[in-house]
Amino acid sequence: MCGIAGQVASPGGTVERETVERMRDRLVHRGPDSSGLHLEPGVALGVRRLAIIDVAAGDQPIYNEDRSVAVVSNGEIYNFAELRERLRARGHRFATGADTEVIAHLYEERGPRLVEDLRGMFAFALWDAANRRLVLARDRVGKKPLLYWERDGALSFASELAALLEDRRIPRRMDVQAIDAYLAFLYVPHPLSAIEGVRKLPPASTLVWEDGTSRLERYWHLDFARKEAGSEEELGERIRSHLREAVRLRLVSERPLGAFLSGGVDSAAVVATMAELSPQPVKTFSIGFDSDRFNELPHARRVAKLFGTDHTEHVVTADAVSILPKLITHYGDPFGDSSAIPSYYVARAAREDVVVALNGDGGDESFAGYNRYVSNTLAERLEAVPLFARRGLAAVAGRFPEPESPSSNPARIRRLALSLPLPAAERYAMRMTYCSEELRDELYAAGLRAGLNGRFAHRVIAEPWRASAAASPVDRMLDVDV
Repeated sequence: MCGIAGQVASPGGTVERETVERMRDRLVHRGPDSSGLHLEPGVALGVRRLAIIDVAAGDQPIYNEDRSVAVVSNGEIYNFAELRERLRARGHRFATGADTEVIAHLYEERGPRLVEDLRGMFAFALWDAANRRLVLARDRVGKKPLLYWERDGALSFASELAALLEDRRIPRRMDVQAIDAYLAFLYVPHPLSAIEGVRKLPPASTLVWEDGTSRLERYWHLDFARKEAGSEEELGERIRSHLREAVRLRLVSERPLGAFLSGGVDSAAVVATMAELSPQPVKTFSIGFDSDRFNELPHARRVAKLFGTDHTEHVVTADAVSILPKLITHYGDPFGDSSAIPSYYVARAAREDVVVALNGDGGDESFAGYNRYVSNTLAERLEAVPLFARRGLAAVAGRFPEPESPSSNPARIRRLALSLPLPAAERYAMRMTYCSEELRDELYAAGLRAGLNGRFAHRVIAEPWRASAAASPVDRMLDVDV
């Protein structure tokens, strides 16, 4: 990964080189290989690079032929070779073999709509000097982060909150809506951040700034209304074909490459495909803990043996307290998913041997692997039960105190019962909520409750639920989760 940061000034204003250099250099952990800066009146783009493709000549910023378009990027464009050949056929001249360069040339052809042609995981900033235009963009599912702050026509952006806050004009005020949403879902959903006024660029979105004004546009939606036809065998083969192609594209690297292996279905499928496509044994990395409850090493070991990987195991004592300061700095927002801890440890272990690692995130959201898909489908079927009966069951459940652990089975059963009389969107929102609205209200002082002025957290589930074109309950849940 790389790290990007920068500023554009309000019309007639200036940017401070030192500020952007501070922002950029707070991202050295993301990009240890080189640093770059594009500077001209009213704009500065900074980048820290982790070199993966065209290691020797691909340092950023990267430009078009006449240097009127400058790009800094974090991530990878998987279809860059295909795009480069298309652009060369149209007369574009390339100075590097880096994937980032296709962004500059494709912009000349398509303007901000270039993102529609990109296949990858990316967050980039592009400066169009001729039109005095800044384009910020983020990939379709938001794998690469990008935050920004805007005031009086000026805009600052960065890959991480700590880097953005090197811009000392940004007030350090807690966003109470973000904290409320965090306690509801254990993360801060876009566009909010923990700091009031700082926004996350949403996935599948561009932000275009010109002359002190900006517009935010979404360029892609996953369409759950369209369904594939075929037998189970045919659909299974299509999935394998898509997985094979996706893995093949991600194996393009001039640096050592491996995979995180937990032993679960999704990471095992990725490793199996890598083994099929790689001429050498795949380097795999697994983390074990000194508690059998969390130790997945035996499962990972079986997968590694089956596919003949070059397997590395690390057993650690999960000392969450000691690594919290580092995790907090990098996440920026409160983040309550316990997977952050093993993810950190396995990444640290893998970095000793490889620079790029594939993993299996997203399998449950793609193939309905969570229990909530079953329980909410059951609740949909229970709509046939008369409303008075469902209200009665909810009333009985409400008499029981809320269990101490919101993630325990009793807590889940209680939430399911309480949700039965609710409309579908509200029911799923309750199913997804970790701390109920009532429990959150008990925690808040009066001033914080007053500052909420309506709750953003409710909209996180309700708005995509109502906007979904999915026909079935499961598809609608998957649509909302994406």
